[in-house]
Amino acid sequence: MAKITVTRNVTAPLLDVWDSWDNFGAIARFNPSLKASRLINGSAPSGTGATRQCDLADGKNYIRERIIGYFPQQKMVIDIYEGTMPLKKAVATITFRALAPNRTEVAMTMDFVPKMGLLGLLLVPMMKSSFRKMLTRLLSSNADYLEKGLVLNAA
Repeated sequence: MAKITVTRNVTAPLLDVWDSWDNFGAIARFNPSLKASRLINGSAPSGTGATRQCDLADGKNYIRERIIGYFPQQKMVIDIYEGTMPLKKAVATITFRALAPNRTEVAMTMDFVPKMGLLGLLLVPMMKSSFRKMLTRLLSSNADYLEKGLVLNAA
């Protein structure tokens, strides 16, 4: 599996940062790569088993994700189990750590295996670079959402 990790410090309390990610169906509020997001299949709003669909900003592609690890205010593990992206398997882990009463560290790790066999493996360096940029933008937009109230898409 290929692996990348990005980290961002947010000027907001741990509980507020956690709540922004824990509102699982509404990630499009701060994710610049998405056009929309919503809970699917009668999903609970959060917790292990919560399931959502994320429609990408291009209007054509989507991914479906479910929470497979849930540790309130500490860690969330998300399985990207279906979609139009060239991924055979992908798991995102988001960890949260209070640095001060109004400062939180958010780290996001993505482990993935591309589709397309040998060709996919050859594309891993390019995919890692692309995913690193995407995750960096996501964490930055989450910080803007929390620190400045910037909403990208209505929930």
